[in-house]
Amino acid sequence: MPHDPASLLQAGAARHAAGDLSGAEQFYRQVLRRQPQDPNAHNLLGVLARQRGDVAGALRHTERALAAQPEVPAFLANRGAALAEAGRLPEAVATLRAALARRPEDAVTLRNLGQALCAMGDPHAALPPLEAAARLQPESPEPLLALAHARREAGDAEGAATAAEAALAAPAAPPALAEQARFLLAALGRAAPPPRAPAAYVRDLFDQFAPRFEAELTGRLAYRTPALLAALLEEQGVAPRRGLRVLDLGCGTGLSGAALAPFARRLEGLDLSPRMLAEARRRGLYDALHEADLLDWLPGRPATFGLIAAADVLNYLGDLAPALAAIAGALAPGGLAAFSVEAGEGAPFALAEAMRYRHDPAHVAMLATAAGLAPVAQRAAVLRQERGAPVGGALFLLSRPR
Repeated sequence: MPHDPASLLQAGAARHAAGDLSGAEQFYRQVLRRQPQDPNAHNLLGVLARQRGDVAGALRHTERALAAQPEVPAFLANRGAALAEAGRLPEAVATLRAALARRPEDAVTLRNLGQALCAMGDPHAALPPLEAAARLQPESPEPLLALAHARREAGDAEGAATAAEAALAAPAAPPALAEQARFLLAALGRAAPPPRAPAAYVRDLFDQFAPRFEAELTGRLAYRTPALLAALLEEQGVAPRRGLRVLDLGCGTGLSGAALAPFARRLEGLDLSPRMLAEARRRGLYDALHEADLLDWLPGRPATFGLIAAADVLNYLGDLAPALAAIAGALAPGGLAAFSVEAGEGAPFALAEAMRYRHDPAHVAMLATAAGLAPVAQRAAVLRQERGAPVGGALFLLSRPR
């Protein structure tokens, strides 16, 4: 067993490289017991924390590493990535640029910078670093897929498709990334849309979005759906009385739970994203939170809920028949389903370039009836803003007959 800090650090790094995160952590912490300010141990603990999704730990350790040695490119790069994952995007961009000023051909940091700029709503600024990352790692699918998303957001559908096809053809493309590339190609009209968005894509999307989710939706996007669904319930005589067992389907950070809480005797939330659920847990609104796919989870809860609400959740499913059947089965007799869809026409559903599905409200109503749900109310609504334009949708309130 090594005892000096350098040997302990080396042993920890070997464990880390082998995927033994717990073993690596033990060695790094032994280094800190001997040298509490050791910047390499703090930096590597920051990397480890990021791998575990521990944003607070990543921020704490990367700050300590950088305070000790503020000019080290690897420390700047890791700190910038941690800031981006925490949703502190302007700080992340500045830190990642500082890392690149010292190590300009760091492909991972170039990709992280591009993705941070995209997340800030500036896909055009994201293109140069992402193109550089793709040139530096021509066989790697990750920078190519990031480039494809940036080009799509910048309005270059042809360039996005080219990058997505290159990511798909990369020899090392893992199955989840390949599935995401195919989904992007479908959204660009280059392939038939699948019946739903890949679960891994949705999970990753909202894990990354979690730290800034509410600020984005309630600010720039003027998000209104939870309040609209709550108002629809009240208008139809479902007065807020805390009498129902309520399921917030796709609960996210709990923004929709705040609108549903007045109706709930017991409020539960379901979501695919662990980081969204961590944010929701901080609200203290929910009696239970569940991490699962709705199509897997609902069939195990027959006749359980008095109200199931889904605000902007079904947009990630194309064929709604399985979801509506699962919702109907999980409702108690007399229970209510309240949900929104983005409205389309001319086809039962279509995958838009924004990578969400639009549904023909008439077809949704037909599927609901086939699932055994009776109509209570339906209306058109503006759900939010996107790129300065209103996103039109439809609100549904349905009941399971007694």
